[in-house]
Amino acid sequence: MDKSQYRGTGRRKTSVAQVRLLPGNGQFTVNGRDIDEYFDYETLKTVAKSPLVLTETIGQFDVIVKVIGGGFTGQAGAIRHGIARALLEVDPEHRAILKKAGFLTRDPRMKERKKYGLKKARRAPQFSKR
Repeated sequence: MDKSQYRGTGRRKTSVAQVRLLPGNGQFTVNGRDIDEYFDYETLKTVAKSPLVLTETIGQFDVIVKVIGGGFTGQAGAIRHGIARALLEVDPEHRAILKKAGFLTRDPRMKERKKYGLKKARRAPQFSKR
């Protein structure tokens, strides 16, 4: 490893995560807090850490994340995307594994906009005969 840090930007819905990987012992920091403190649910922690587990680099890097926007699920997905992109900078050999798992593809699903005359994107006002 010739570089001292690796960067990756991940996005999901309206969340954007800026990820830095530093050679270290596996500390995981999200917005200045430990990942266990930041995410309440174990599934979200698993989602965020999945690229490291898949490439078997879980204890080799300290992960520092700055994430803004969206909810917890979107943020966890953005962190996963950012880590996967940063791992490509570490070793381009990881591309096949990460691509097969779908971690390099930005999830295009977004909230549909509200249309006029409707209550939500597709929800029409309740029909009444009288």
